[in-house]
Amino acid sequence: MQKISVVRIFMTLALILTSLNLVAKDVEKTENEGKGGLKAEIKEFIDHHLLDSHDFTLFSDEKEHKYYGFPLPVILWDGGLKVFSSSKFHHGQTVAEVDGNYYKLYHSKIYKTDAAGTINYDEHHHATNVKPLDFSITKNVVSMLLIGILMFFLFTSLAKSYKKNNGIPAGVGRFLEPLVLFVRDEIAIPNIGEKKYKKYMSFLLTVFFFIWFLNLLGMTPLGVNVTGNIAVTFALALITFLITNLTANKNYWGHIFWMPGVPTFMKVVLAPIELLGVFIKPFSLMIRLYANMTAGHVVIMSIVGMMFLFKSWIGSPLSFGLAFALSILELLVAALQAYIFTMLAALYFGMANEEAHH
Repeated sequence: MQKISVVRIFMTLALILTSLNLVAKDVEKTENEGKGGLKAEIKEFIDHHLLDSHDFTLFSDEKEHKYYGFPLPVILWDGGLKVFSSSKFHHGQTVAEVDGNYYKLYHSKIYKTDAAGTINYDEHHHATNVKPLDFSITKNVVSMLLIGILMFFLFTSLAKSYKKNNGIPAGVGRFLEPLVLFVRDEIAIPNIGEKKYKKYMSFLLTVFFFIWFLNLLGMTPLGVNVTGNIAVTFALALITFLITNLTANKNYWGHIFWMPGVPTFMKVVLAPIELLGVFIKPFSLMIRLYANMTAGHVVIMSIVGMMFLFKSWIGSPLSFGLAFALSILELLVAALQAYIFTMLAALYFGMANEEAHH
């Protein structure tokens, strides 16, 4: 029996080593096929997933150049207002002619060009064509509008259920109420205080559910990456910055410019550092949300792409299993990032309203 067990162990090890060898050979073979092959296509697909777009594509067939979705309005300012449908670009394959001007969609950005769609480059291969001011309704904007409308109806329904049932939620409100109480009791009150937390609750609830719902939407096959767009995280951080500093009391500003109980020389030295911290706080909010969500999308998409690189019976299933596990983890990260942003915003609000302790 012992001999049979030893033989089975050796056979299993040999099978595993053979499989790993096949995986290594497949990867090597893929690399030898050239950088312009499958790996380049996967990288291009990941880059396309991370970028915003001027049309909302539900699914597509890249080989047949067939796209299923709907166009969005393009709004440009180029010596006047130019409004037209993104269908004129045909997903970047054609040049759009508007009032005698020609525009080309290139890497999700609109450039002014000629009838042939010429794009000029500098020595670093960056496009040098003129870019008109772009106020278009893009896929990310549509996603934010949809989430905003969804939140409006959800919380309107919650408020109506409170009114009808004497403060007892009904329907979807039973799911929302514990989360609302969590934001109030675990985030707002501990960081801001019971006296002043109420005036910030509307913002804290909005930003928590807004980020969380957008993160969840980014996990769907629609290819939405709103919170991975630094312009969106910048706007959220800017609003937090303005609320913090416009509602701050004199004690907050006193601790920044003229700290009590500190020697005069040190006050002069520390004041610029404290003032710099006022701008670093929202910057950290912006980068944290943007970097975490972007990294999550890149990792998952890269592992999914590995299923097409590993052409063996062990490589592809392992890649699929890892991608599935990371997707489950990403659901936790989606809620965690919403919690962290809301908690830090509440912490900054609390610091701005802290009373003197003399």
